Amino acid sequence: MSWFFGSKAPQPPVIPDYIPPTGGAPPNDNDPPKKGKGGATDSSYRFDSAALERAAQAARELEKSSHAKEALELAKVQEHTRQKDLDVKIAEFNAHTEASKLDVVRVAAEERKKLLHEESKIHQQKAQYEDQLARRRYQDQLEQQRQATEENLRRTEESVAKQEQMRQQTYQKELQMRDQERKQRVKEEAEIKAKVERDNRDIYLEQLRVKAQESRVTTLESIKTIGSVVGTGLQAFVSDWDKMVQAAGAMTLLALGVYTAKNTTYLAARRLEAIMGKPSLVRETSRFSPLEFLKHPISTTKRVFSKPEEALEGVVLHPKLEERLRDVAIATRNTRQNKGSHRNVMFYGPPGTGKTLFAKRLATHSGMDYALLSGGDVGPLGKDGVTAIHKVFDWAQASRRGLVLFLDEADAFLRKRSAEKMSEEMRSALNAFLYRTGEQSQKVMVVLASNAPEQLDFAVNDRIDEMVHFILPGRDERERLVRLYFDRFILQVADKRGSRLKLSEFNYSEACSKVAEICEGMSGREIAKLGAAWQAGAFASEDGIFSPLMMFEKAQDASKQHKQKTDWLADSERTKTFAV
Repeated sequence: MSWFFGSKAPQPPVIPDYIPPTGGAPPNDNDPPKKGKGGATDSSYRFDSAALERAAQAARELEKSSHAKEALELAKVQEHTRQKDLDVKIAEFNAHTEASKLDVVRVAAEERKKLLHEESKIHQQKAQYEDQLARRRYQDQLEQQRQATEENLRRTEESVAKQEQMRQQTYQKELQMRDQERKQRVKEEAEIKAKVERDNRDIYLEQLRVKAQESRVTTLESIKTIGSVVGTGLQAFVSDWDKMVQAAGAMTLLALGVYTAKNTTYLAARRLEAIMGKPSLVRETSRFSPLEFLKHPISTTKRVFSKPEEALEGVVLHPKLEERLRDVAIATRNTRQNKGSHRNVMFYGPPGTGKTLFAKRLATHSGMDYALLSGGDVGPLGKDGVTAIHKVFDWAQASRRGLVLFLDEADAFLRKRSAEKMSEEMRSALNAFLYRTGEQSQKVMVVLASNAPEQLDFAVNDRIDEMVHFILPGRDERERLVRLYFDRFILQVADKRGSRLKLSEFNYSEACSKVAEICEGMSGREIAKLGAAWQAGAFASEDGIFSPLMMFEKAQDASKQHKQKTDWLADSERTKTFAV
């Protein structure tokens, strides 16, 4: 027992966790059941007598020991500690159980959250699907409305086409009825006249004989009377020398007076025209002058009292170009009304695209006068070109309404001074033009037109405030031009009473569209000439009827001529390039 109650420092006895009772050891759930004789399983544990004896011996020794009380206290403390550990384990078990419960709640919450998220996702997908369905229904409704609108538009176009066809048929029928009525009337008048002449032929011949006899007698009597009077007068005149001298002097003075008056009037008119009339460089002008009023009083009066026209009336251009030119016209009109300074403009592009026509419309729209000059007229003037330029600008400044000075073919004398040889007269004329256009004017607006703007002098370009490019008409513009000139040269002439030009029955609109396709690349001037060719062809025909065959033949001829001119121009440019 020295290991339990040794002489050295007391060591706490090792108390087993469980002391089995006398009846035997406690059962252990983990121990496997023991088997008895014959392989049967024993339902109770066997007692270990040796261990019991050792425990009893230990108890007796403990009772005899002086440390029995401390050992008992130590056993109590160990038991208490064991109870504390058990409580801690129970608490830990309870905490673990609570944690497990919390985990279950958390897992349930997460599952609930996932379920809600899935439900929200399902609701969102459902809402998106319903929105897609609504959008599809809306698109279907829009498509149905569009189809209904197109169907209504198609029906409307068909109705308009039918009405137009009926109108054309009615118009053709009216023309035919008028022609038949006129022919019938002429025939009836000729028959009545012939019948009257046949019935009254004898009376008519007798009247002619009587009139011839009376005329013969009257003529003979007149000759006799005139002969006697003239003979008497000549005899008296020849017999008196003083009368002969006076008559000769009077005739001489009369001839001299007539000659002097004629030449004096001519010189005075030329002088007055030089002072008050237009300068020699101006080819055409709308400015009022007394001499113009004396020559053409009616047309001058109409022009003075005419209202301002629309700037683009009768001018067919590309929509974007029309919009820009309309802005230029409005700005020019407002500038004149507010007495501002006019801007100088340059129109450039192929010939025949409407530059000159718009310049005239611009002047009439803004309430100003216009004057047309050609750059090719300055060169032949030589040293008088400078004086002519100054005279033009002085005359333009004297305009009460303001003046649009349109210089066509400006590159003819406003070329670069350094690019090629230029005579001193042309250089002086160019310098005079630059001097008069150095500052903006409240009276004069200079508009230049050129087919080769790159050849203009830099100083001239510096005086340009805005440049507008005129392009060849496109497909839609050509069709509008064809319709315009077809109406002007064919329809309006055919509607006149007594006109020789007549129209055959065909679809005018479709024919104009086909002609627009044929006239690809042609300018507005060439299409206008095509309209004049249609009219001339109808007048030259035997029956005077304008047919679609004639219309297409003239259009194809005009297209061939246009291609030929284009080839000539290309050959000329190629020759110049090789020469350089």
